[in-house]
Amino acid sequence: MSYFPSSRPSSGPRRRSLLASAAGAALLVGCTGGSGSGESGSGPSDAERARARAARDSEDLAARYAAVIAAHPVLAERLRPLREEVVRHAEAFGAVRGASPTATSGATASPSVSARAAGPGGDFGDAGDAGVVPADEKGALALLAGAERKLADRRAGALLDVPGELARLLASVAAAGAAHVFLLTEG
Repeated sequence: MSYFPSSRPSSGPRRRSLLASAAGAALLVGCTGGSGSGESGSGPSDAERARARAARDSEDLAARYAAVIAAHPVLAERLRPLREEVVRHAEAFGAVRGASPTATSGATASPSVSARAAGPGGDFGDAGDAGVVPADEKGALALLAGAERKLADRRAGALLDVPGELARLLASVAAAGAAHVFLLTEG
């Protein structure tokens, strides 16, 4: 005997069972290593490539921050903590500290730093901003916010393609990038 009589016939799975199976699938994706099979070679190399790309992307973003700080020293106090966090993200993905350029309070960016930060190697900005930090502070902040947003979106999109621990790291860093966008665009 049913506790909840229904006037309509059951035409398929109920909402609760669909949600439970979706949650279970999400947990399985987060807990398995990529392909789910024990094949050697394909899973770890894909994950390592994704990790290396994430490290490079964070290094490029840190270089972009350094270029903006060098071009607009008045923004240094506001941007330095965000840049340091981006450097820590690069390290979390396996980059070695000191491999990316740093900005000091009185330093100016070298052309190689500016070109690397905004050039074709890093795919954060538009094609028109290659090697150029905007002359106005608002434009420079918008450049950084756009780079952070694009990178956070790309990392969030890659979550289903990487193994569990790397997916969690990507999700965390993508969320931090979204917070950086807010901090760069507020006020």
